[in-house]
Amino acid sequence: MAKLTSRAENYSKWYNELVVKADLAENSGVRGSMVIKPYGYAIWEKMRDEMDRKFKETGHQNAYFPLFVPKSLFEAEEKNAEGFAKECAVVTHYRLKNDPDNPGKLIVDPNARLEEELIVRPTSEAIIWNTYKGWIQSYRDLPILINQWANVVRWEMRTRLFLRTAEFLWQEGHTAHATREEAVAETEQMLEVYADFAENFMAIPVVRGVKTPSERFAGADETYCIEAMMQDGKALQAGTSHFLGQNFAKAFDVKFTNREGKLEYAWATSWGTSTRLMGALVMTHSDDHGLVLPPTLAPIPVVIVPIFKGDEQLAEISKVADDILAKLKAKGIYAKYDDRTEYKPGWKFAEYELKGVPVRIALGPKDIANNTAEIARRDTLTKESVSLDGIEDYIETLLAEIQQSLFDRAKAFRDSHITKVDTYEEFKKVLEEKGGFISAHWDGTAEEEEQIKEETKATIRCIPLDAAEEEGHSLISGRPSKRRVLFAKAY
Repeated sequence: MAKLTSRAENYSKWYNELVVKADLAENSGVRGSMVIKPYGYAIWEKMRDEMDRKFKETGHQNAYFPLFVPKSLFEAEEKNAEGFAKECAVVTHYRLKNDPDNPGKLIVDPNARLEEELIVRPTSEAIIWNTYKGWIQSYRDLPILINQWANVVRWEMRTRLFLRTAEFLWQEGHTAHATREEAVAETEQMLEVYADFAENFMAIPVVRGVKTPSERFAGADETYCIEAMMQDGKALQAGTSHFLGQNFAKAFDVKFTNREGKLEYAWATSWGTSTRLMGALVMTHSDDHGLVLPPTLAPIPVVIVPIFKGDEQLAEISKVADDILAKLKAKGIYAKYDDRTEYKPGWKFAEYELKGVPVRIALGPKDIANNTAEIARRDTLTKESVSLDGIEDYIETLLAEIQQSLFDRAKAFRDSHITKVDTYEEFKKVLEEKGGFISAHWDGTAEEEEQIKEETKATIRCIPLDAAEEEGHSLISGRPSKRRVLFAKAY
């Protein structure tokens, strides 16, 4: 098995190689789009299922809305349309025909032009709020709590597997409420759902915050976000939750009769995460040997590899392995027994290391004679001999320990890469030499924010929700500031 490029040598190349070699995804025949392979999709399914469970626990239901959005609907909320215009794919015709000059080739039929062009959804607020107009008449119809699992298209020019592709998978929540207070509470609740999922399921520590006005979702009054730190010191936005005010209700004339019998516009939220989380997972935990997966997300949490010579030894080991499999299954732990004879144990060890399997059990004749098994941890690459008696309890505890260890390790890295600075010179030095989050004062103007972005490529990732008031002066203008914000270069 070919070795990966080391992270220290070329982080971007390491990431791209790992995604492909670990069988997560590959580039497709469609420019900028990817094929998510079975192993990668199995991880995404685990993410999807856990988030879906959390959404339903908080009262949301799944629905599905059209892929295509009539251009007139897309234009209805002006800020949203302007924000996504450059990324839109547009359908103009509905039929092809044979090319008379090139037999066997097809051309667009000029007589099959659509009366109205269709936008391939980059996001679904327009089509959904046009639908909600028919669903909402009274306060009794509210709240509407809908989530959609779907694909979207954003015509990215520079793409990278999972992190930025022309088409990607995501979920998008869209809710309607009778009051501003209810909508804000929903926005904040879903941010916490995302943060809880990232930290306790993906073992990725995140900063909860709000975006600056220039970084808000197009059409939102406020955008909440969770920001994660990758091992190369760059930030990655892992989820967003938007308070949309009454902007979309006014754009689509969605009114309801309130308890006092008066007409008013509904209040809205939207929130989403995507397959970018796969990129976050890879870049937060993995190493030069391959993937490192939290047990909660591993398609194979435990693998048993027999070490044998001949069918007789394999049969003896298989009996013990079957017993371990049954005991783990009784605890709700999935384990795989790899008894393939066409590959040697060393090859299997390397494969499961590359694919990030959290726990590997090696069983040979000597182990069985000693009533033990060799257990290897993927996160630390350490091994130890463990008694077969109660091995299922040991593994259950070990998986929980690995999950917590991965979070603690990522948090320690993140925390060590949050640096307070008070001058622009110090800001640029830290950004160049250390990276990570830079905690600094900002004067609140779009002009200073844009100047810093142009000169350093760093953006304000968020204004942390837990940021304490602190008197200071902004980096460039020197104007007074009452709290620090987090800057970083980002994916």
